Amino acid sequence: MSCESSLPENSIVVGCGAVGVDFLATVAAFPKPDSKIRSTSFKIQGGGNAGNALTCVSRLGLKPRIISKVADDTQGRSILDELQADGVDTSFMVVSKEGTSPFTYIIVDSQTKSRTCIHTPGFPPLKPVELPESSLLSALDGARIVYTDGRLHETALVVANEAVKKNIPILMDAEKLREGLDELLKFVDYVVCAAQFPQVWTEASTVPRALVSMLLRLPKVKFVIVTLGKDGFIMLERSVNDVGLSAEEEDVDKLLESLEIRKNGSIYHPACISSSVKKLRAEGIGSLFGQLYVGTAENIPPSELIDTTGAGDAFAGAILYAICANFTREKMLCFAANVAAAKCRALGARTGLPHHTDPRLAPFISCSSFTSSS
Repeated sequence: MSCESSLPENSIVVGCGAVGVDFLATVAAFPKPDSKIRSTSFKIQGGGNAGNALTCVSRLGLKPRIISKVADDTQGRSILDELQADGVDTSFMVVSKEGTSPFTYIIVDSQTKSRTCIHTPGFPPLKPVELPESSLLSALDGARIVYTDGRLHETALVVANEAVKKNIPILMDAEKLREGLDELLKFVDYVVCAAQFPQVWTEASTVPRALVSMLLRLPKVKFVIVTLGKDGFIMLERSVNDVGLSAEEEDVDKLLESLEIRKNGSIYHPACISSSVKKLRAEGIGSLFGQLYVGTAENIPPSELIDTTGAGDAFAGAILYAICANFTREKMLCFAANVAAAKCRALGARTGLPHHTDPRLAPFISCSSFTSSS
């Protein structure tokens, strides 16, 4: 039996969010104001959180469908062509006869390995009326999970409402505060956050306290992951069964400290450790039964680290895959860190995204990995 035939039967992922074109210029060092410099390399490639995450999902072997909008211009046509070439179903995309497609200028600093983005949104923006109910129902037909990046929030809310009616779980990539984000978060089951988001959204003094606050404020959410770049990741998962557990509380900040001590920062490949299920207390916020996970990013040699653009999208795409494939939580997190690290070895958000046949993913993806889909 081939690995392709052993993929989860229910492998359709529906995403709603941003697509665009990225103009990536690598420079020796970030320019000073009113200066002129030359790029050392240049690349034009598809981008946008949703477009990147669903490209990742497709390369890993699943069947993504995307809901977004482009204009009928040169950039819009290239966006659609690239997504289709990567196996993403674009039949639910809205193509406007007027306006402009989204694009982003990205400056990649070779010294610091950082990237600076200047984004120009598409116009006019996608409105729910442009997505007929028949198209929405067709898009969600047979879907295993729904993804949103928090953009196109009015349409994303319509998609989320229908997904909840059909008992389709939703994963949200929460990058930063956006219009409509609070309303959208009420519908989701899983959250993947950028490093600063939990504390900005909750106003908590530490990341662990912020994660507790998020789960208390969002009772539908099963877990929240915060990605920390080269410092790895932290995940807090709600315990669904606290019957018989000790009522003794443990401070969530102290628990994180104890896990960090156990984490070996010298290893080269991503690793993950977790606490047992505990009643976790966040000072001044409250407590809940949950399990804390802490992990490392891959220690990429400087000579191999090219560009971090889209690393978070790659991580989120891998989490979508892992949910569909019923990975354990530890396996899911290490897998996502591996996929993100592979992406960082090439310029742009998509060039380095690995395919499911990539030897680096063999410890995670094999015929034996795919059993049943829940």
